[in-house]
Amino acid sequence: MPEYDYTSTSLWRNTLAAQEGHDAHSEQRERLRSSYLALRKNAAVLLQENARSMPDFTVHDITHVDALWETADLVCGGGVRLNPAEAYVLGCAFVLHDAAMGVAAYGTSVPEILGEKRWRDLLSVAYYRKEGCWPDQGQLDAPPAEIADACRADAIRESHAEQARRLVDQSWPSSAGSEIHLIEEVPLREAYGPLIGNLAASHWWPVDRLANEFRREWGSLPWQPRDWTIDRLKLACILRLADVTQIDSRRAPTLLFALRDPQGVSRTHWRFQTHVSRPDRNGDRVTYTSLRPFLPEDAPSWWLALDYLRGIDRELKAVDALLHDLGRGRLAARAVAGVDSPERFAEHFPVQGWRPIDATVKVSDVPALVGSLGGEQLYGDEPEVAVRELVQNAQDAVLARRALQPDFPDGRIEIQLTETDGSWCLEVRDNGVGMDEETLIHGLLDFGNSGWSSPDLRNRLPGLAGGGFKPSGRFGIGFFSVFLLGDQVELITRRYDASVQDARLLTFDGPSRRPLLTPMPTQGWVPEGTTVRVTLKKSPNDVQGLLYRTVDDRLSQLIQRLVLENSVPIHTREPASPAGDTLAPFSLATGAPEEVFDRLYPAASDNWRIGEEKQRLQMRDDFVARATELLDERGRRIGLATLWNDLYYEGGHSYSGIVTLSGFRADQSPNFAGYLAGRPGRASRDRGDLIASQDQVRQWIRTQEQQLRSTEQFDEPLQLELAGTLHRAFNELPDDVAFAITSQGVLRPSGIAAWAAQQDKIFLALGIPLGWRSRPPEVHHYLSGQRVRLPDNWILICEKYPGSPLSEVFPYAADRDAAYASARHHTTLTWQKRWWRFSGDLDGYFLRLLCDAWSCTLESLLSPLEQRNWSDTLHLDDETCGPVSGFLLHRPSAEVPA
Repeated sequence: MPEYDYTSTSLWRNTLAAQEGHDAHSEQRERLRSSYLALRKNAAVLLQENARSMPDFTVHDITHVDALWETADLVCGGGVRLNPAEAYVLGCAFVLHDAAMGVAAYGTSVPEILGEKRWRDLLSVAYYRKEGCWPDQGQLDAPPAEIADACRADAIRESHAEQARRLVDQSWPSSAGSEIHLIEEVPLREAYGPLIGNLAASHWWPVDRLANEFRREWGSLPWQPRDWTIDRLKLACILRLADVTQIDSRRAPTLLFALRDPQGVSRTHWRFQTHVSRPDRNGDRVTYTSLRPFLPEDAPSWWLALDYLRGIDRELKAVDALLHDLGRGRLAARAVAGVDSPERFAEHFPVQGWRPIDATVKVSDVPALVGSLGGEQLYGDEPEVAVRELVQNAQDAVLARRALQPDFPDGRIEIQLTETDGSWCLEVRDNGVGMDEETLIHGLLDFGNSGWSSPDLRNRLPGLAGGGFKPSGRFGIGFFSVFLLGDQVELITRRYDASVQDARLLTFDGPSRRPLLTPMPTQGWVPEGTTVRVTLKKSPNDVQGLLYRTVDDRLSQLIQRLVLENSVPIHTREPASPAGDTLAPFSLATGAPEEVFDRLYPAASDNWRIGEEKQRLQMRDDFVARATELLDERGRRIGLATLWNDLYYEGGHSYSGIVTLSGFRADQSPNFAGYLAGRPGRASRDRGDLIASQDQVRQWIRTQEQQLRSTEQFDEPLQLELAGTLHRAFNELPDDVAFAITSQGVLRPSGIAAWAAQQDKIFLALGIPLGWRSRPPEVHHYLSGQRVRLPDNWILICEKYPGSPLSEVFPYAADRDAAYASARHHTTLTWQKRWWRFSGDLDGYFLRLLCDAWSCTLESLLSPLEQRNWSDTLHLDDETCGPVSGFLLHRPSAEVPA
């Protein structure tokens, strides 16, 4: 490794080095110098060991420590003077500030030093960011190696500053049984140790914290000259800037890069630092240059270099502003040259073979963006969506508190609708975890950033993952749906473990204006948790009002419609029900089938007509008899539903199948009855992708088929209706499932050979003007609706394919014949291209069976159609029905008429 000659720096020579001529304080200077050199020697071993455990990090060994003397010279300039005591303390902080960037510095495992709660929280967030879902306890107990390694690196990076503070007092046993400390001299360790530890840790703090922690100077020790006082703030600023400016190729040597072969973001860091020359200072600007041009393959490293040096520029400016505002002596380095634009940066870091253009997304007016995307533009004119999001946030807050406070007995959500002088107000209150000011600013108001997945929030609330907390929030924009209801919004919050004085009031006057954050008035009591209060912009009973989709304009019915399962009791109160109603906790995953049906399709009101309720109960019996479970890989229920939904067509109320997101209604479909659990497909959360895999859905479909057969309900009409779904799922059909109609009735795979044997020509009708009905199975004219009898050699395939959400699980064209995939690029409609389009559908399935029945090839069937330009049309006996398009297929061995 290349050495830095720290002893030649002005800082060292003017402070700790032996002075030429008479030195009245040579003994005191020598004592500090000897102590520092002993510390440097001991720490060099520790720093070298750290590199073994964290090889992807750039160089953090003793050469980095020595280089800080050089960059400290750079940032200080000639106008900043240090005395030997200050230089000693600063030098010790140089040694320790990154000494915990490896496992060796902890004396134990990283999970143990973090603590079980914080380690599991870190794993939980990393798992969520990689897999898109929150882990369960078993996955936290045995995380994938890739996630554990990444968390170990993140944990060391996040905790190394605090661990550096502890290293002053930490000891290691020697082979002789004695204890080894990094700072060997006990009086110096006891006198300066706490300050050195705090300074070492401070390089990771926000700049503003430095003034509060280090504002006052420290006096000299009794055996030192009186003027060897210590300006702690000056040293903290020098350490901070010396460390942040110390990047160049010596921290990422080419040979070491090749030997360690770092991956991911670390690799990009290494690559850009291999280009960087030693920094210089021109006036108050620190100047970096590249040793060689960046080639196109190095473009990510070039952009990282620009972002990194902009970060250094911000640090320099922040420290300079702090010292200026406090009236303290300013350092010489105050900014980085050339980082204000990519064009100027390219003058210092040249490129070759490409041109840097800054095409990153820029948001110049965040309030306007929130105004555009936070309400109707994202969610549409569906005010009930806002209620769903508010209730979900409230439930997450209560569940978070339960995870942090296991003995918390009384989690609840209260929703109230009130009217005063024609003005309506909706209030959603929870007694959950609540928010402090930092969470409000950097969590709730950070549009697009889900606070629950933020490491900062997890650090402020350690133990969420260990308590089994799995939030529903995902996109970080749900709260802003409240502006669907109205512009005047108040949010009152108090963290569960904070005092009343820490409660905060956040008021909004629309999404496009900046909110106002204030303390709550001192008088009165503010409960733990959060209350959101919004003044409605229209009456809830208006068309498209809040209660538009309820039967009796009741808030309780709206909540029951939206919240299909809940872990927290929800209490509603409204003018029509002053006493209130309660939606008790319920789990779709464990409820009995009849209970699930009642939760999904409840009686609309207490005074429902007897006949309608009797019909609903009959449908419930049918559902219980037919519904089967959709199970995940661990055998847990993630759906309970019937395939195909003839319930949808019965009665005067909706029995659509429901896709749930974290227990809330998201989407519905007439293709099934019951529920299927999903995950958000887009930020508005009105569409869900099923949690289940293809194989899990196939297993459910197969159990549905078996259930229908065992109950003797799998009749011809239902077979025709489900044939497309079965084929889409399995790319084949059972031999006895009807899928087409001929003059002789329905046709099954088992009957094709006998039927085709009677024909030398078959006309495959392709839809309009013909349609089909399943109950009873028949063909009809699409426009007139009259029943049509097909000629003996005609066939109509009954194509009814699954809609959402099954269509996303089994997408159109997924099972096309891969052997003909190249035909998609044909510029004319060849028989191969037509077959490739047909091959994944029931038409293609029939053609395969026909080839088997006639002992012919696809080419012999389809090539003549291509020659006729796919233009076959025939007429029914009733000429008024008009021409019917289709394919006239000839048995290849039969004579084809001219």
